[in-house]
Amino acid sequence: MQINVSGHQVVVTPALRDYATGKLERVVRHFDHLHDVTVTLSVEKLLQKAEATLHCANSKIIHADAQATDMYAAIDALADKLDRQIKKHKEKITNHNRDSVRQARYG
Repeated sequence: MQINVSGHQVVVTPALRDYATGKLERVVRHFDHLHDVTVTLSVEKLLQKAEATLHCANSKIIHADAQATDMYAAIDALADKLDRQIKKHKEKITNHNRDSVRQARYG
């Protein structure tokens, strides 16, 4: 998975880049069919804003954004939102029919 971190009216320091990539790599633990993630960090007056767009293997696009007074808190909230959305997406695409799962496992 490729993670692109960019800033809009914000200088993205190596510490911010490492923090964002570290937080977003935990999303891979739940769903490993991700192509790339684009993260945009921005500042609007007193609010720090983080936005992310995820591209999944089945051409599904997941978007989330978060705002906080601190950039690190905004990245944390963004990672939590993406984590919830990925879990929900994985649950939707999982086949819950017991008979088909049993046939696939035991033949």
